[in-house]
Amino acid sequence: MILEEKKIILKNGTEAILKTPEIEDAETMLENIRICSGETDFLSMYPEDWSKATVESEKEWIRHHRENNNTLLITCFIDGKAAGSSEISFMTGIKTSHRAILGIAIQKKYWNIGIGSAMLGELMKATEENEKAEIVELEFVEGNDRAKALYEKFGLKVVSVSPKKFKLKDGTYQNVGYMQKEIRKPKIKKRGD
Repeated sequence: MILEEKKIILKNGTEAILKTPEIEDAETMLENIRICSGETDFLSMYPEDWSKATVESEKEWIRHHRENNNTLLITCFIDGKAAGSSEISFMTGIKTSHRAILGIAIQKKYWNIGIGSAMLGELMKATEENEKAEIVELEFVEGNDRAKALYEKFGLKVVSVSPKKFKLKDGTYQNVGYMQKEIRKPKIKKRGD
């Protein structure tokens, strides 16, 4: 799935572009996730976890998302550089095709200016347009109250918590909350259908 370029004005008056990244955006995309991973403990990876990723592997990752009808990758660009990125994956298995899983990461200097709301709004619209998706879901690290509030603004609710799901470098653990939103009621087949 592809989101064509969409200009938005952020809360601070900055003009930004939301779009599915192009192959030539690979370098700024890789730089973005490495920056995001180093600025907060609320993501699942550290910057060094990206040490084997290359611009070439990032190009392949972008190509995969551009060609795959079951994912939508949306990045926010400011002055030609990736400021944050998000994606939604529509599951395809027989038992899981009713689920859509989303994720989001934004560089700290761009927090609280509307990027998360803009990207999440586009992802939720794509979910509602997907005929199979009944539930949208995500994980968040407990303590990330800012992100939790954003997700709640879009109707997601905490349904469970996994204790000690992540372990930080200092040895402390993080609990991870699991949130869901029902997009539409399930279609239940009756016996004989």
